Parts: sequence; C-alpha cells; structure tokens
Amino acid sequence: MALRTAGSVLGVFVWSVAVVLGQDGWSVTYTTQSICTLKGSTVDLFCSYTYPRGKVTTTFWFTEWGTGVEPEDLGQDPEYAGRLEYHGDKKKDCTLKITDLRERDSATYKFRLLTDQEGGKFSGSPGATLSVTGLQVKLTGGYQDKTLTCSTTCTLTDNPTYIWYKNGQHLDESTSPQYKYSVSNDYDDSYSCAVKGHEDLHSPAVCVQGQRCYRVTNTKRRICVLKGSTVDISCTYVGYYSTTSSFWFRSDKSTPEDLTTDPGYAGRVEYTGTYKGPFTLRITDLREEDSAEYRFTFKTDNFDWGHSFPGTTLSVTGLQVNVTPAVEGQKTLTCITTCTLTDNPTYIWYKNGQRLDEPTSQQYSSNILVVLGHSVDSYSCTVEHHEDLHSPAVCKYELNYYST
Repeated sequence: MALRTAGSVLGVFVWSVAVVLGQDGWSVTYTTQSICTLKGSTVDLFCSYTYPRGKVTTTFWFTEWGTGVEPEDLGQDPEYAGRLEYHGDKKKDCTLKITDLRERDSATYKFRLLTDQEGGKFSGSPGATLSVTGLQVKLTGGYQDKTLTCSTTCTLTDNPTYIWYKNGQHLDESTSPQYKYSVSNDYDDSYSCAVKGHEDLHSPAVCVQGQRCYRVTNTKRRICVLKGSTVDISCTYVGYYSTTSSFWFRSDKSTPEDLTTDPGYAGRVEYTGTYKGPFTLRITDLREEDSAEYRFTFKTDNFDWGHSFPGTTLSVTGLQVNVTPAVEGQKTLTCITTCTLTDNPTYIWYKNGQRLDEPTSQQYSSNILVVLGHSVDSYSCTVEHHEDLHSPAVCKYELNYYST
C-alpha cells in the first residue's frame, strides 16, 4: 500500500453499525457501509480484520476485481498517486485515508489480506461505498420570493451545518440546506454555500437574476509549495461599474490589510492581472510563516465585496529525508513534507552529492552501507525545477534516529 505524509486536513470520520463478513476465523469489519462526502475533502475508511493463523504478508485496498485475476492494489493506481495513506497494520487495523477526493473516486472499496499460509487469502465484502459530491446552489420560486438550496448528488454524512454567503459576506448558518429570501432591488447579488468545517469547498456563486452579478472565483482552493520558492495565487472577479480598489489579504488578520503594505512581505509581493482577471498574487522567497489563507476583495463606486468569503489556503513546507527499515539489509528513504506538494512533482535523489537517475518517486529503497551504526554515504532529495531547494543530507547519523 502506497504511503505518504500529509499535513492536517479536515476529514470525514464516520461511526455506525459495523458490518462483519467472514468465515473460519477470517473477517473484515467495516465501520460503515456508506459515506457521502465533499469533493476536495478527506475521508477515513475505518476497518479491522481477523485471520485464523500464520503471518500477514500483504494488505491492500481495491475497487474492482475481475474474474480469475487478483484485484489491483489502489496504491499502484496513478489516479490515487499521493492521495492514499494506509493507517492500518499487518495485525488487525486496516484503516485507509483518501485525500483530495474527486467525484470519480466514488466506488465501493474493499480490503484484501494475504498470509504466508497455503490458501491464506481473504477479501472483505460488501465493502465501504464512497460517494463524492460537489455543492451547487439551485434557485426555485417566483420573481420576488425565492428559495436557495445547497444541492448535492448524495446526502452528506453526519448532518452538516450549511453556511450561506451573499456577495462574499457570511450571511447565515443552518442545519437545513435551504435558505429563503425576498429579492430586493439589488439584482447584482450572488449567493454561494459551504459546509461548516469545509468552508474552502464552497459552491460556485449563483446570480439571483440572470448571469449579471458580483462574484469572485478562486483558481485553486489549496496550494502546497516549497519554502524558498515562488507561488502564484489567482482568482477571477466580476464587478460592475468602476473598480476603485482591489487587493489580497490574509484571513487571520483582525482587519483586511493589503499585502503590499505588510512589512512581513516587503519586496516579496506583486499583483498582476486586470478586471475579469485572472488577478494574481505572487509571493517570492516563501517562508513557513507565509502559510495562511489568502483572500481577495475589491470595491466599486457603490459596492464592497465581502471579506469573509473563503479564498486559497497556502501551505509552505521544507523537505526532509526520513529513513525506515525495509527488508533485511535495506533501508527505505522517504522525501517527506508537511503537506502534499501541488501538481504531483517529480522527486530527485542525490547520493554523496551526485544526482541519481532513478527513482523519481517520493521513496527510495536501497542497500545502504552502514558501519558501526552510521551511514557511509549521504542522501538528500529535492523536486524537479527546484533543485536548489533540496533537503538536508542524511549522513553519519545513527539511522535508528530517523526511524518511525
């Protein structure tokens, strides 16, 4: 099962009546049979298992199983690259975490284990069915009195609280996905909705009258990049009449402050773009303290875009090499980050300062020569196009110090 290291992300944790199916000492227990969660969020598929005898040699999850062939490990599927974390073990826990969910991840997930005994294979059915949905605002009603519905393709698990935004300003919260209102003379208004705890996964804005309304659309909801690099955070916006001001700000400030006037960003911030954009914030020489949510606001002669509308969350990370034991005589090196780097980068490994042709993945397994508890060779990692931002080298330290 492919592993990765990730920062903290809001996830869906589901508890319900367990489903157990097994025979002759074999069983897989799924905590829930059905989960509906948001596109872009994280989900934990909790499960546990038992087996009659022997030693577990292989564990993995799969979604499809053809007749007469072994099911394929999702950890080897490029569609899930960098998004799977197996939190289970080879004893009884088989929990799987999937991050950055996509609608095409909707499927029934099953767990399979293999042991060192003859015929020692088992797959747990019926599995856990995952449905992934986005949010859409639907309008019904007459010309004046309307009902807004925060619509999904499945019923979200855990009875969430819905949040409503009007023109970028926090408007209301309710456990109902519906919001009723009367249209005033402000026909340029837009509305969007989100789920509490997942505000960055809000719906697209919907105009109350036709297609003419104020709105801001972020190009990306989350970005993870390397310390020392440069990032572009973009949005498009629509504002009628003359735009009198527009700027980016950090959401953790008590009052919105134009980043170009913030001393902490002096000489590192640049705005590019025009009306209807994309309007881009560029930050250079990134620091870990730059990790924050960045929002965009604008003003016209008679309108201010609200300051509470979710923006883009930026996470800034360094690189570290983590060493764990693999098979006897080998070690596995992992180029770890505190968040999952955007755009699935190509990893580059160095041995004694010389670039290795292979591998280009986040992990590197090799026979590492160890003398008196110390590595004779040094290893470091980086990612393509950022070769100057490599990790510290693992060299002449007790390897157990790095073990997890």
